[in-house]
Amino acid sequence: MDLDLVLRWLHVTGACVLLGTGAGIAFFMLMAHRTKDTVLVAHTASVVVLADLLFTATAVIAQPITGGLLAWRLGWPLSAGWLALSLGLYVLTGAFWLPVVWIQLRLRDLARAAAEAGQPLPARYHRLFAIWFACGTPAFAAVLAILWLMLARPDLGVWLAR
Repeated sequence: MDLDLVLRWLHVTGACVLLGTGAGIAFFMLMAHRTKDTVLVAHTASVVVLADLLFTATAVIAQPITGGLLAWRLGWPLSAGWLALSLGLYVLTGAFWLPVVWIQLRLRDLARAAAEAGQPLPARYHRLFAIWFACGTPAFAAVLAILWLMLARPDLGVWLAR
């Protein structure tokens, strides 16, 4: 079995999981939020938290491992422009994703409490949802940019170290 091929497959699969789970979580959370149905929002937020734990967190851990091994095996220096920019965007994505995880937990808890009390979603939920959405948008855009950089591997030597 070709180790490079296995590493590439794992890395691409991880990228698909990050993109797919991110898009799915955002879509389902937004659609549930729009209903203002506290029971539906609470259930969806619970599933979102679980999906982030099972899929996103696993891929977040696997991506730098498989990517680092690939770069090392293929002789790509981490200072190559496209790779350095990808790593920077990965860190940026993480900086937005970590607060999103905490916010999702709070959204779930607030929606559960509202559903159990038969009350509408509280103002705090709506404020946190706006922050969740605002953090998710640049993180998702950064993941798209990383995927493009990984596929195109443009020569960015003019702007970044080779």
